[in-house]
Amino acid sequence: MITTIITFIIVFGILVIVHEFGHFYFAKRGGILVREFSIGMGPKLVYHRGKDGTTYTLRLLPVGGYVRMAGAEDDEEELKPGTPVSLYLGANDTVERINTSKKSTLFNGIPLEVTATDLEDDLWIEGYENGDESAVKRYPVAHDATIIENDGTELRIAPRDVQFQAASLGRRLVTNFAGPMNNILLAIVTFMLMAVAQGGVAMGTNQVQVSTTPVSVAKQAGIRNNDKILSVNGKKTKDWTALSQAIQPRANKATKVTIDRNGTLKHLTLTPKGETSNGKTVGMIGITQAQDKRVGTILLSGFTQTWTMTKALFGALWHMVSGHFSLNDLGGPVAIFATTSEAAKFGLIGILNFLAFLSLNLAIVNLLPIPALDGGKILLNLIEAVRRKPLSENVEAGITLVGVAFLVVLMLLVTWNDIERYFIR
Repeated sequence: MITTIITFIIVFGILVIVHEFGHFYFAKRGGILVREFSIGMGPKLVYHRGKDGTTYTLRLLPVGGYVRMAGAEDDEEELKPGTPVSLYLGANDTVERINTSKKSTLFNGIPLEVTATDLEDDLWIEGYENGDESAVKRYPVAHDATIIENDGTELRIAPRDVQFQAASLGRRLVTNFAGPMNNILLAIVTFMLMAVAQGGVAMGTNQVQVSTTPVSVAKQAGIRNNDKILSVNGKKTKDWTALSQAIQPRANKATKVTIDRNGTLKHLTLTPKGETSNGKTVGMIGITQAQDKRVGTILLSGFTQTWTMTKALFGALWHMVSGHFSLNDLGGPVAIFATTSEAAKFGLIGILNFLAFLSLNLAIVNLLPIPALDGGKILLNLIEAVRRKPLSENVEAGITLVGVAFLVVLMLLVTWNDIERYFIR
């Protein structure tokens, strides 16, 4: 259980950091202020304010993360009339810090009950100072001022010139696409690392590597590394699939094999050992696929494996939307946690394969044109490009709200289904 928990946190952490870093990097490149980069969800554990204007936070629940960009839909308004705050003034009585939290205090802070604010355009805050309601006091606010939120997290304010919508359409489109793009790149790199960890890329041919264990049937029969098994009981075996299919039904049966060793044909007889797999007895002779250890092949495998898995995932999506949908086809954090346990049993190779699979899943799901997902945001960007103007804020907010509601309901259903599937039944 401890191994599973640690593996789950590491795998999920890598997925989130890589995904959100894509949004973060291209937002910064596009002149958009990233107010917060969070790993985890829920209550804040620790935070650090960077010199780049971003606050980096680590939160309690390791089931996600986010990049909070100035002016984006998840960047909520902080100050409302009647909010008690304290102000820290800098040069020329300009506000440099606004504290709304009871968990934090400002040295020499000025108490103020807010009556109105403009922290986007003209940059000011006004209210009743020290409880004196006979006069409203207004203070100018610095462009790079910070605000301390209720949970004690200190963030930059969000003037309009550094907000998400102030960036060009192209930069916003790239920023929205960057998260899924990073997950695709992560899958490619992970498959490359998996090939390195395996000692190369499985060639898929009839060329074999012999197990080093003393009980290897193939070794005892005289088969050596890099021999090519041309046929099994007269049945030609041109590739690994054909070889496996020919040997597995021969459990505990004398079997003739023809091998090619450096151009010389040899005829051997062996008896595959019967082993139980998924309730069936199959023949095993102690061989594995020969590995191609060339650097170019290993690098290329990252792309080929990613493409193969992408086609499989799109096939699964098509199966779902073509009338075969089931909640069992989906999985949330509970399912991922349960599957992590299985992946960890196969060691580093299993974990790397699982990481690549999840990363590619995350990329593809996020690119679906569902409001509130990256794909939904990209669709709105494309609509804006066609219309040559954005949708109204109310229309866009309504579309996003519908998307959020749909995802919340779906996540609740999937989570409950996962709990029943893995822990109740």
